[in-house]
Amino acid sequence: MLIGVISDTHIPERAENIPEIVFEIFKDVDLILHAGDLVSLSVKKHLEAINPTVCVQGNMDRYIGLKLPERKKLNLEGVKIGLTHGEVYPRGDTQQLRYIGLEMDVEVLITGHTHWSFIKKLPDMLLLNPGSPTVPRLSDPSVMIIEIDDGKLEAKIVKIGDPICKALNFKKD
Repeated sequence: MLIGVISDTHIPERAENIPEIVFEIFKDVDLILHAGDLVSLSVKKHLEAINPTVCVQGNMDRYIGLKLPERKKLNLEGVKIGLTHGEVYPRGDTQQLRYIGLEMDVEVLITGHTHWSFIKKLPDMLLLNPGSPTVPRLSDPSVMIIEIDDGKLEAKIVKIGDPICKALNFKKD
């Protein structure tokens, strides 16, 4: 099973649309997971045009009133996966994210919120974050591809462009 993972798209609040390269990367996936901060349900509709899409609510979704679940637990080919925005402070705090994963009783926890991607292997859990394809935070714009085969999960961060810092209105030439 091939899964596309995306988060923090912030459309139309901070970006006009999902970059076309994301649709190319996701064209062969069986499922798409969005870890929150869609900001508009049009994002889900565009992704569902490719394949089934599961979304959870991010802090900005909650702020504007999008009705999405805060957490979703999936059993995909025998792997227990949790999907949540991961709204913890400091952002990306491994200990707090691990506790969320333990509460959800999952082997893999997928989050967003940081706007930077990571793959962190803990003794009892794998933490994944696809970053943001539209508004990365001092990192490369990115998404993630997960492959599950015979109960084994492999995750890969896919960079889709050059690093930019919209917060500072800075772009390297």
